[in-house]
Amino acid sequence: MIYDVKSPVRLNPKLQLLDLYPLEKLDRLFKGVVPSSRLKPIDLSVGEPKHSIPQCIRDALSSGLDGLARYPSTIGSDSLRQAIADWLKRRHHIALISPATEVIATLGNREALFSLAQAVLDGSRRDGLVVCPNPFYPIYEGAALLAGLRPYFMNLLPTTRFHFDWDTVPEAVWRRVQLVFTCSPSNPSGAVMTLDEWRQLFALSDQYGFIIASDECYTEIYFDEADPPLGALAAAAQLGRHGFPRLVVLGSLSKRSNVPGMRSGFAAGDASILREFTRYRLYHGSAMGGAIQAASEAAWKDEAHVRENRRWYREKVDLFYDIVNPVLPLEKPEASFYYWVATPMDDRDFAVRLRQEMNVTVLPGRLLARDAHGTNPGERYVRIALVPSVGESTEAAQRIRRFVEKMG
Repeated sequence: MIYDVKSPVRLNPKLQLLDLYPLEKLDRLFKGVVPSSRLKPIDLSVGEPKHSIPQCIRDALSSGLDGLARYPSTIGSDSLRQAIADWLKRRHHIALISPATEVIATLGNREALFSLAQAVLDGSRRDGLVVCPNPFYPIYEGAALLAGLRPYFMNLLPTTRFHFDWDTVPEAVWRRVQLVFTCSPSNPSGAVMTLDEWRQLFALSDQYGFIIASDECYTEIYFDEADPPLGALAAAAQLGRHGFPRLVVLGSLSKRSNVPGMRSGFAAGDASILREFTRYRLYHGSAMGGAIQAASEAAWKDEAHVRENRRWYREKVDLFYDIVNPVLPLEKPEASFYYWVATPMDDRDFAVRLRQEMNVTVLPGRLLARDAHGTNPGERYVRIALVPSVGESTEAAQRIRRFVEKMG
């Protein structure tokens, strides 16, 4: 038999709809840019925590290695789901949430956000839409496109302090919406959704029947221990929405506990959605290894390392503000470890020159956003991730200040 090796490989055509990932775009932007060799590179472009791994996680991971000898449960062990449910009750003051039906373990937020969309969206409805914040985490867009729907971008603008304005979405759009992605605290601005924002979104969900996927991977990075950010489950409970109808919250240990490589998180909320999500995940192959489950359980049970984590971020956010704000106006984030900073020039030019002259890398805002409704809300903004040590973050702030002063 003779095979025609020139025959084209047939792939999913929807893959061609995916844009380059922001960090791929950043690599292209910096191609040929030679940073100053006099200065040590400092990367503030990626939201990858650099703080130390908590000892309780190290110990549990080591002692849980026997778990690698068994196939893990797709939904997570009973004890892990109980630990997550107990944490949700403590953190969000929720009286009732069932670890048996309203909580499952996931492989971090990225996997859960993407696979949830594949499980709940109906691609046969050609006019279906997924509402995404803009700027946004690119998984939202990719999940919508690969499920056969189109994203509808909702611009988050300084006029509303980067909060959602649900009234800007026309009724004709709401009729076509199957899923709404929210991110609170926001990536990149750090804005936290208010109870009124949740009340209006829940009412719209009741009216039009869409599902809400609440991305809450930054909820534990905040600056006032007495005033933690409001989460979607807490908002639903306060508003008497028992059983969390049409709501799924996605949480993660990556930022909370400085373990992005563990790929450990959870989905919690509407039991009927989680039941079908689990059915999808059984075939998707998304089971967390036993050793990771043991380490995750230890992490959810411990708050001391999380408070220490917040202390470091609070120190960096304050230091950065004190150094940079006199020359480049800043607004402190409500939560998260990002500064979303307006630039005095094109955001891409700002990032290129800062890397070239000061060897500091930041992410241009337009790489996180799309042109929508006549504007690109990422233009003339950069995202600055204060993930390095206090010392490196301070050094980066000083270099950025010198750079802006030099620009005049």
